[in-house]
Amino acid sequence: MTSIRTRFAGLATAAVLAVAGQASAQTGPDTVAAIRARGQLICGVAVNAPGFALPDSRGEFHGLDVDMCRAVAVAILGDATKVRFVPNTTVQRFPMLQSGEIDLLVRNTTISMARETQLGLAFAGINFYDGQGFMVRRSSNVTSARQLDGATVCVQPGTTTELNLTDYFRTNNMRFTPVVIEQAEEIRAAFVSGRCDAYTNDASSLASFRATRTTDAAEFVLLPEIISKEPLGPAVRKGDWRFFDIVRWTLFAQITAEELGLTSANVEETARTTTNPDIMRLVGRTGDLGRSMNVDNEWAVRIIRQVGNYGEMYERNITPIGIPRGVNNLWNRGGLHYAPPIR
Repeated sequence: MTSIRTRFAGLATAAVLAVAGQASAQTGPDTVAAIRARGQLICGVAVNAPGFALPDSRGEFHGLDVDMCRAVAVAILGDATKVRFVPNTTVQRFPMLQSGEIDLLVRNTTISMARETQLGLAFAGINFYDGQGFMVRRSSNVTSARQLDGATVCVQPGTTTELNLTDYFRTNNMRFTPVVIEQAEEIRAAFVSGRCDAYTNDASSLASFRATRTTDAAEFVLLPEIISKEPLGPAVRKGDWRFFDIVRWTLFAQITAEELGLTSANVEETARTTTNPDIMRLVGRTGDLGRSMNVDNEWAVRIIRQVGNYGEMYERNITPIGIPRGVNNLWNRGGLHYAPPIR
C-alpha cells in the first residue's frame, strides 16, 4: 500500500509540474498585451479579394476574413472598429506574421503541415473550406481541366496552388507552361488579356474575381474539377497560446452561435432570458469561461452583437459573390463546420 507521505510527495510534485507547465505556456510573445497597449489589432488580409477582404470607396474593409479580424478585436478590446488592416501578397504574408509586423493573418491561407511545422505558425481553425479550380474563357470551348494539356496557366508563386498545379498535371501525364505572377491584380490582368489559357486558384478566389467583372463576367467559366483540399484559416505565431486560444474560440463561438440560433439582432435579449444551458455558458451567465482566456465572460455576446454569427458573416460577404454555403454550412445542415463544445 502506498504510504500517505509518498502520496503527498506525488501530489506536490504534480502541483509543481502543473505550475511549471503553466509558466512555460506563457513564455514567448504576449500579443494580447501588445494589442491592449496599442489599443488596436493589426490584421493581415488579402490585397483585393471580394467576399474576403476588399476596401470600399471610403477605404473601409469588408469581407469574411475582415469580419474574423473584427471579431477578434471585439474579444480583446471590446470594439470591432479597433483594427488596422494590412493588405499583403502571398509572398509577404508569412514573413510579416513571423516578424510581428502583423498580429494575426486572416488571408485566404491554406492550413498545411509544413506551414505549422516549418514556419513557426499555428492555425486557429477553419473559417472557409475551399478547393483549387481552373478558370478559362468561354470562347476557348474548354469544358474540363483534362483538356488543358499544353496550356499556359497563370498562377501565383509561393502558394500551395503552385504545388497542386504541378502535381495535377504530372499525375495526369499532361504538360503546361506556368505564367508566374505575384500580384493578384497583375495575374488577373494577364489572364483577361490572353497571356495565359487558364487561371488557377482557390475556387472561391476565382468566383470572387469573376464577381468583379461588371460587363464580361459571363465570358469566364469555372471548370468542374476541384483538384485539392484548401481549408482556409487564421494564423498566429506559434508559442503565443493565450492569443491562439482567443482567436480559436472566437471562431468557434460564432459557429456555435449560428447553431444555437443566436444572431446580432437577438443575442442580448436571449442572453438575459434563456434557460438553455449551452447558451448560458456561451453568453457568460455560467461557467466563467471568458476569464479562463483572460477576457470577460460576456466576450461572445459582444462578438455576436457587433459582428454576427458565422452564417451572418457568410450571407453578408460570400453569398453575394455567388458561392453557395455547400460544405461551409453547419455540420447538422450537410456542411463541415463543427465547433467543439463551449463548456
